[in-house]
Amino acid sequence: MPCRRPAPSLLFTAVAATAVMLPMALCGLPGGDEERAPALEAPKMAEQPLTDLGGGETIREIHQDTPFAMVALTASDLTGTSARVRAKKADGSWGPWYDVEPLEGVGPDGPEAAGPRGTEPVFVGRTTTVQIAVRRPEGAAPTPPRQEAGDDGPELGYVPANVEQPFVQNLNAVLISPPQAPVDNLPLPSAVNSPGVPPVVIGRAQWGADESMRCGEPRYDNGIRAGIVHHTAGSNEYAPEDSAGIVRSIYEYHTRTLGWCDIAYNALVDKYGQVFEGRAGGITRPVEGAHTGGFNRDTWGVAMMGNFDAVPPTPIQLGTTGRLLGWRLGMDRIDPRGTVVLASAGSSFSKFPFGSAPTLPAIFTHRDVGITECPGNAAYALMDQIREIAARFNSPPGPADLVDMLRGGAIFARWEAMGGANSPLGNPTSPEASGQDGIRYATFERGAMYWSPATGAQPLTGEIYKAWGSLGFERGALGLPTSGEIHESLWIVQNFQHGTLNFDRETGGVTRVVDAIAVDLPPTYVDEEPIQLERFTPPISPT
Repeated sequence: MPCRRPAPSLLFTAVAATAVMLPMALCGLPGGDEERAPALEAPKMAEQPLTDLGGGETIREIHQDTPFAMVALTASDLTGTSARVRAKKADGSWGPWYDVEPLEGVGPDGPEAAGPRGTEPVFVGRTTTVQIAVRRPEGAAPTPPRQEAGDDGPELGYVPANVEQPFVQNLNAVLISPPQAPVDNLPLPSAVNSPGVPPVVIGRAQWGADESMRCGEPRYDNGIRAGIVHHTAGSNEYAPEDSAGIVRSIYEYHTRTLGWCDIAYNALVDKYGQVFEGRAGGITRPVEGAHTGGFNRDTWGVAMMGNFDAVPPTPIQLGTTGRLLGWRLGMDRIDPRGTVVLASAGSSFSKFPFGSAPTLPAIFTHRDVGITECPGNAAYALMDQIREIAARFNSPPGPADLVDMLRGGAIFARWEAMGGANSPLGNPTSPEASGQDGIRYATFERGAMYWSPATGAQPLTGEIYKAWGSLGFERGALGLPTSGEIHESLWIVQNFQHGTLNFDRETGGVTRVVDAIAVDLPPTYVDEEPIQLERFTPPISPT
């Protein structure tokens, strides 16, 4: 059997590597040295008042020379006000409209809510111009005109958004320029879904939290009794390097603009499966957040980054959210499929008055207890799937789990077109993993599927697969497959980037052809498939 190392050693290496990564992810970078964390600059935030808005819908175009990527609205009272926003693209055309959702039931309530009311900050992509369509109740008094600068300073055209310069009674647009973090500077989601191993968590220092903006010390509950799922709304069209800056901007918006003590959520998960630590105090400790008015005590809030009213979370986002909740609830021995009775603390946006004690699922959503559509219809429809993933956190993934993990990608599409479980490949035996230079692959009962932008998704099975593995997989002289098997009368042929492999039906031998030179390869003597743990094997020289 062509393999890179004996299977037990490889499995040990994979688990050991995961075990080394986990304490770093949960506790920050080794040694706790802040200088070793990626240095994210602070997001730039500016406020522009939306003047002379009466009742009905009014569209305002807002421009700023400094590019920005997120937009929020604030006011002393947003009751009866709704809004949409769209961004101008580099070619002058307009992007799609995104709903701007009020932060209802998120953040402090009652006397503690001293700052303005605000909406979720909507990610619209990098731009210098947006249109904001604001709908206010019919007969609403027009918003007041812009306050001109006095003799003490020049006219800026905007007011820096911070709590030292309070918002007036205007409706205001907050324009946020989030920093970008190089993807290589952040821990990537693990391709090894070992039972009981939580997702890698990007700590506050790693995504650039300025701890001086927090007020007071974290509040701790007696334990975590339930998990609550949210979304952050806005566009889903962000890149992996945008995510840390978006989290950094949400934190600054929550603290500096809205006057809260910290980011509201305990954790955030982006569409690439990156997990970000939210509220300060320790992700393994029962930190009380401000994510679900009336039900913040003894609960743990996770926000999936994006809008899921019509589009569901990505498979890796959904799976990572489930695994994250399974791990966190497991610390307090909570069954993700179970129920819990929680006493409502009351809230202006809660469905349950103070003192009532509804019975709720151990993992529920913001809309289950609050007057909101969060986390969106498409995400809400998948809540049972999140609970099942969480409940199986300590169990090895089965075929159905692996199919769900592959769903939505090019490898899944090709496998399904081949016949799925009835195809020559059989059922999947691994999730997608990373090979050399961004290559993706997954293993199956009787082979593997490799994908790259240049070659697409191509299957490998049987003796050709074993022979290719013995030559070094994609690192060998042949490179990646560019076709599936081509069946001829005497041969089965498969094309690769730099040659072919030819299986002789009569002898069972495999011949490699590179640059018109044919070489018979040594036979393989065992039935097992090649070992595929790409992340833990060094490159093999083609020479």
